[in-house]
Amino acid sequence: MKKQYLWFILLSLLVAACELEQYPESTTSRVAVFGSAQGLELYTNSFYTMLPNGNGSTTLDGMSDYLAVKTLPSFLQPAFSATNSSGWDWGDLRNINYFLQYNVDPKIPADVRKNYNGIAKFFRAFFYYQKVIRFGDVPWIGKPLDVGDEDILYGKRDSRTLIMDSILADINYACANITSTSNNTRSLITKYVAYGLKSRICLFEGTFRKYHTELGIANTANFWLNEAATAAKVVMDAGIYSIYTSGGTTKAYRTLFTNTTPIAAEVMLAAAMDLTLNELHDANWWWTSGTYGSKASFIRSFINTYLMIDGTPFTNTPGWETMLFKDEVKGRDHRLQQTIRMGDYKRISAGVQIPGPPVFSYTFTGYQPIKWTLDDMYYDTRDLNNNSVALMRYAEILLNYAEAKAELGTLTDAEWASTIGVLRARAGITGGLSAKPSAVDPYLQSVYFPDITDPVILEVRRERGIELSLEGVRFPDILRWKRGVLMKMEWNGFYVPALVTPMDLNEDGILDVAFFQGTKPSPAVSGVEYVNVSEMIGSNQNSQRLKNNTYGELTWMNNLTRAWEDKHYYYPIPKTDVLKNPNLTQNPGWD
Repeated sequence: MKKQYLWFILLSLLVAACELEQYPESTTSRVAVFGSAQGLELYTNSFYTMLPNGNGSTTLDGMSDYLAVKTLPSFLQPAFSATNSSGWDWGDLRNINYFLQYNVDPKIPADVRKNYNGIAKFFRAFFYYQKVIRFGDVPWIGKPLDVGDEDILYGKRDSRTLIMDSILADINYACANITSTSNNTRSLITKYVAYGLKSRICLFEGTFRKYHTELGIANTANFWLNEAATAAKVVMDAGIYSIYTSGGTTKAYRTLFTNTTPIAAEVMLAAAMDLTLNELHDANWWWTSGTYGSKASFIRSFINTYLMIDGTPFTNTPGWETMLFKDEVKGRDHRLQQTIRMGDYKRISAGVQIPGPPVFSYTFTGYQPIKWTLDDMYYDTRDLNNNSVALMRYAEILLNYAEAKAELGTLTDAEWASTIGVLRARAGITGGLSAKPSAVDPYLQSVYFPDITDPVILEVRRERGIELSLEGVRFPDILRWKRGVLMKMEWNGFYVPALVTPMDLNEDGILDVAFFQGTKPSPAVSGVEYVNVSEMIGSNQNSQRLKNNTYGELTWMNNLTRAWEDKHYYYPIPKTDVLKNPNLTQNPGWD
């Protein structure tokens, strides 16, 4: 590993990265890199910096519909403009294109060169996929720019069709030519990781084209959906991966996110941590700090989508609207107890287990996430986490396959059982595992997807939201489903029946929290956390309230406006970049 870092330094000197709007610089002395298989391997290792690292991966859903956070994301603020935008950077692309242009030494066997070109094209597909998600149309650059390439430097953006066809060509090449089929560390790109990325890309594009009818290319959606299903099926048929079930329905799911080494059975690609190299991340610090992190908390509307253990909707339960936290979390999909603090969840302090109910220093809604965190409080400060971070899981492949087939209208009962059924069985759910649903869940439809009448599509989306929560796919899902309006959902929390009434959230006999207005009750109950839900605190309007003033669901930031218009399906190109190259033109609505 240390040797590779030294090579990265060498490569940074050999490969000159540049911004799209700047004139490039030529490079020399390529023989040391391109004259041996080891050189090619070490060069392609430099591409891995494009993947999310440990810190970035655990907080990717910080802007999503199902998390309340302490500050409105800038993108959702009415004042957001092209002046605030970012992401129009192209250095990684030049690094890739430089490799592809010069990996031509005939002394190296053709299959070896093709393997490393496949890895390079995997990352070029990944790079452009991220750009399309963010900006829509972008320029396609298929070579390292030279000083004479002013027509490209100051050219227009290419069409979405051209970009996506080019991405597909790259990822197809990667699938066909990467030779490694498995990597025990789960930290390197293999053939089946490439197929996994292809399924992700093609599902995104197929559904984006289907639901964004304004593009005028909905007639091509099924091609992409078929490609997504086919790529996912290749991974499924390979027999390398499986759904991890060790520890049973109450432990297996969370172990995927707390284990020091990647769970090789299910994790296909991971950011591996290494204490000796000080390669650690800050998930505990971010998710358990009231100041460093975003105090990110699930909203009740999303928690309501977790099924009962018998496979029926929670919102079919009489009185669910006013059910207390301690009761509403019982008898649910076992992933819930592995995703938030509830029930008998414990933390560890100096080797001693202590009760771990939701703490309102860290949560606005009461639904406090634990998915990426370790139970030992030692990890709560600074970047000390050594748990590996999954970047691609076999569970996603099953979900990609199920959704693509559901969108095509061809998902069979057997395919449902081998995808959604398997995931729900791991979660302890006992009903509805072997056959597709035949009835629409009114809550899921009315609150989340009112335009969807197919119960199979609805249930696949439910499953995807729950299984992949906090793994960085939610915002892209909202974009492709054209459900940006969900970003304006009320940030609601658990139900509070009355003021100044201490609540025992985990039924351990210890009162945990009470809500009040005005002056804190005196005498206060020892050990109880008191939360002020007055309309005003001093001269400032309070953002944490009860929906019906003195009772009801907790709400957060109802006093602030979150913006969403059709223009928000793409970020604006940063203003400085449009000024440098007016031929780019701005995304609609951001002028």
